[in-house]
Amino acid sequence: MAEQTIAIVLAAGQGKRMGYSLNKQYLHLLDKPVLAHTLQAFEQEPLIDGVIVVAKSSEIEYCQEKIVKAFDLRKVIKVTSGGKERQDSVYAGIQHLPDECNLVVVHDGARPLIAPDLLSQVIEKGRQAKAVITAVPVKDTIKKVRENGIVECTLSRSELWAVQTPQVFQKEIILAAYREAMAEGFYGTDDASLVERIGVEVQVVHGSYENIKITTPEDLEVAEIILKRRKLI
Repeated sequence: MAEQTIAIVLAAGQGKRMGYSLNKQYLHLLDKPVLAHTLQAFEQEPLIDGVIVVAKSSEIEYCQEKIVKAFDLRKVIKVTSGGKERQDSVYAGIQHLPDECNLVVVHDGARPLIAPDLLSQVIEKGRQAKAVITAVPVKDTIKKVRENGIVECTLSRSELWAVQTPQVFQKEIILAAYREAMAEGFYGTDDASLVERIGVEVQVVHGSYENIKITTPEDLEVAEIILKRRKLI
């Protein structure tokens, strides 16, 4: 049977900073929910064979009915419940990877502006390497600050990148990284940090400054502007 590329899309976050009772994934961005924008990008990507959505347990039925069925997302093979932390949710998604899967793409459901060319590029790179992330060089000056609010030093901006998703891994690599981290109770800030921890080299694909994560109401406004501009091009 042919090897498959499966995406794990995370939609189990709380979204407290948005100030809404509704999960930020289901807030409308122009004509449709944020999560629908995200999943449609994966639905339309020829290199993606299937999608596993990780949602809050209380929102699984809502996600299935209002997102998956409502937008005819045929590549979604499973909507499963997430865990307390982001890492727990990714691990929950990993448990449902089909045997035929050899490449895993992890993406934040709250990043609805992923461009088709960037998604294709990072997947193609992932087919050649064991682990690949998208990231962009930081624009601001970054300082290391002590707990007392005093600057300790100014970091070299030329070496600093802001990491995004999607992140792409060979299945056996992400499985090994997660199993070791979960067994030892280690929690990283992203999936690549777990892979780095087991000694695997992670390659970087230059991402996009438009590939923002919807975290605050201001992010939603910026995303609307970007989408409206894209429709005019």
